Amino acid sequence: MRYVVSVSLGSSKRDHEVTAAFLGEDFCIKRQGTDGDLARAEELIRELDGKVDAIGLGGIDVYLYAGGERYALRDGLRLLACAKLTPVVDGSGLKNTLERQAVRYLEEEEKLIGPGTKVLLVSAVDRFGMAEALAAAGCDLVCGDLMFAAGIPYPIRGLEELTRMAKKLLPEMTKMPFHMLYPTGKKQEEKAVTAAKFAQFFDEAAVIAGDFHFIRRYSPPRLDGKIILTNTVTAADVEELRAQGVKWLVTTTPELGGRSFGTNVLEAVMVTLLGKRWDEITAQDYTALLARLQLKPRIERLN
Repeated sequence: MRYVVSVSLGSSKRDHEVTAAFLGEDFCIKRQGTDGDLARAEELIRELDGKVDAIGLGGIDVYLYAGGERYALRDGLRLLACAKLTPVVDGSGLKNTLERQAVRYLEEEEKLIGPGTKVLLVSAVDRFGMAEALAAAGCDLVCGDLMFAAGIPYPIRGLEELTRMAKKLLPEMTKMPFHMLYPTGKKQEEKAVTAAKFAQFFDEAAVIAGDFHFIRRYSPPRLDGKIILTNTVTAADVEELRAQGVKWLVTTTPELGGRSFGTNVLEAVMVTLLGKRWDEITAQDYTALLARLQLKPRIERLN
């Protein structure tokens, strides 16, 4: 049995454990939330180091990307440094490969998106593969990075503007405490008090894409007829989306034991299967392994 643990800055109420087989290997996969406590997450990673096959970082990124540039988050690097023996991943390898494939699948196989489809991607710098694939599909793309990470009601329209903004802002923003940029702990269970001022951007879009906690925290009460393209949803999340009127739910990672885990979890599984250091694995390695695993997006009609 292989063991993979996702250490998350998210709520411990979303913890889950499941066993699954990949290419004949049995895996025990576990999520452990630390309720936004960065020090507890560091402690937990040190405890797990050398005792499990791989560790995923949930609820936080190590790297953000825009325009071919990589920006390291200070708090993400702190967590990464806590393990000396066990590989630690943040899911960015799959955001660059699996999520691109998911967008192409929706375009070419399911015909759910195409040229002119209005898409709100709630955060593009942590979903750079998805952002580029949506742009390549000809979608009318709005990136919500400033709105949902900084509270500024300014829609970023397209990847060129995103790149310019990233170069100006990310070198300093990545030094900030992560909880100032992203909902952690109990905030993941609460609606933002500023959600109403962003409602028009949800209303205008046919597809709401990206990080589920941003979507859940800032979305208006009704999402009738929308397509939600995301992951890390529990069974309760699915029912909430159904009640909001969502038509299609698409998750880029498969359903395992009643929920879709984050890309960090699946990437931890893949790093274990590849038997390489995280920094040695290429996009081609991920793509080849994804082909062997034959993973497809989870697509579920809710209404």
